Amino acid sequence: MTYFQRPTGRFSDGRLIIDFIAEAFGLPLLPPYLAGPDGHGFRCGVNFAVTGATAVDVYHLQEFGLHNFMVNQTSEVQISWFKQLLPSLAQTLNCSDQNCLSKSLFLVGEFGINDYDIAIQEGKSFNELHSLVRSVIDVIRRAIDALVDLGARMLVVPGIIPLGCTPRYLTMFESTNKVDYESKTGCLRWPNELIEHHDRLLREELDLACIAHPHASISFADYYNILIDVYRSPRKFGFNGDGALVACCGRGGAYNYNSSDMCGRDGVIACDDPSSRLSWDGLHLTEAAHKLVVLALLSEGAFSISPLIENAGHAECSEQLFMNGVSGLQDGLVRGDMVA
Repeated sequence: MTYFQRPTGRFSDGRLIIDFIAEAFGLPLLPPYLAGPDGHGFRCGVNFAVTGATAVDVYHLQEFGLHNFMVNQTSEVQISWFKQLLPSLAQTLNCSDQNCLSKSLFLVGEFGINDYDIAIQEGKSFNELHSLVRSVIDVIRRAIDALVDLGARMLVVPGIIPLGCTPRYLTMFESTNKVDYESKTGCLRWPNELIEHHDRLLREELDLACIAHPHASISFADYYNILIDVYRSPRKFGFNGDGALVACCGRGGAYNYNSSDMCGRDGVIACDDPSSRLSWDGLHLTEAAHKLVVLALLSEGAFSISPLIENAGHAECSEQLFMNGVSGLQDGLVRGDMVA
């Protein structure tokens, strides 16, 4: 409703983080891989993301006692799709595989949120969730290693948004005990502590990846802390203070979320002004929130990512590709030297 004025397969009212990054580089929005090349041959980028996909494959998740999966298009499956696509990309762009990818940006993730959501919904303990985090981080590291081995030289690896601030979790785990909530945000503590643990281990693993691949630039995108700042002072960032934790599209309850009557179902309506809210449907962010995250990544400050800032506005489809999902901008976004 906010940007496209038609359904596009995005779980938001408009553009996503990857869309705003593409626009910042002067590229068209990334087409989904599963829709096929459709004449463009993925010349300017490609998005491998799949709704509900987990990082860990379903067989290993089953070893954790998990069973409620939407799909089995895991990160490793998405990497395999990219490998299958690579020869045709090289032909389209008239370059070798390695040379094509050395001028590309890869957005690797965000991975793990669906793994944790499934485990939480199936009643796993906090200790069990922590053990799952290690498996998710290992999968992300393997994805990074695989992409660098293929020739990737610039990778951005996002963390995860604050789950404890989402209307979905605030509704499903509503508590009468004030100690369960963060006083400055109103968010639930324990889901956020899980994400903080994930991000801490991910940062440590990325440090090791940088040592193992000194010829590549591997950056962490801190979605969590960018958004926590907003939840602490929503009005400062242009959001409705009273509705920072309330979904725009939904029905019922203090947070406008009902798992049996979710956004997209008959009779469920959206708020008049999605730009005043952080949450679109209870779990996914609004376009306004996505834009804010990208502005933080592309602006000089605590959350900036230098390779993104240095190359914004300098991309050409003849040189590069976006690849998101095992996500990223691929092929030729970058001009000049890569810095680890």
